[in-house]
Amino acid sequence: MARQPLLATLLLSLLSATAAAQDVRQYRNGDTVDPREVAAILGQPAAGAPAMKMRSIRLLDDGATQPQQLAAAAQATVGAQADYASVPAPAARVDSLSLPVQFAFDSADILPSARQQLDALAAGIRLLPDTKSVVIQGHTDASGSDQYNEQLSQRRAFAVKRYLVVAQGIDPSRLRAVGMGEYQPLRGSDPYGAENRRVQFRGE
Repeated sequence: MARQPLLATLLLSLLSATAAAQDVRQYRNGDTVDPREVAAILGQPAAGAPAMKMRSIRLLDDGATQPQQLAAAAQATVGAQADYASVPAPAARVDSLSLPVQFAFDSADILPSARQQLDALAAGIRLLPDTKSVVIQGHTDASGSDQYNEQLSQRRAFAVKRYLVVAQGIDPSRLRAVGMGEYQPLRGSDPYGAENRRVQFRGE
């Protein structure tokens, strides 16, 4: 019986180390999500793979662009301003991005406050080639039991997938939802911290 806690501790350490090795672009509440940055992060090829072509948007106005204009333009990915071009990768390699998707308490119901960021995320996914898939990872903080957190994180990941499919028209075959529970806190964070209640996205 003594082996089970030891194995659980080792597993948690390995998973935490994996999370620590990742570089995550962490958006916070109220941050404007740039669809072009989303496409650059999710569209990165694996190390050593050739660069991939992705859709980008040319704005007619070369001056400062308001966030509302950027979001509106990014959502209109099919039109005269959309074309294929190489989207520049971030200066430092980032493996994934996380959004602080707000849900109702003890629920997988997405609150209206989360929709603007998710809509911009969907616009970024539409900039990617149709063959590019995205993994949606639900994460929780360390409060509650392991089983509860795993189930809640899975329900929330599937809720985000459903939103992207139903509200934004993303092909469901391009999205894979998984629940990660509490096992991959953000690097340097308090496992019980609110920042770990998040939904993380990476390309595959």
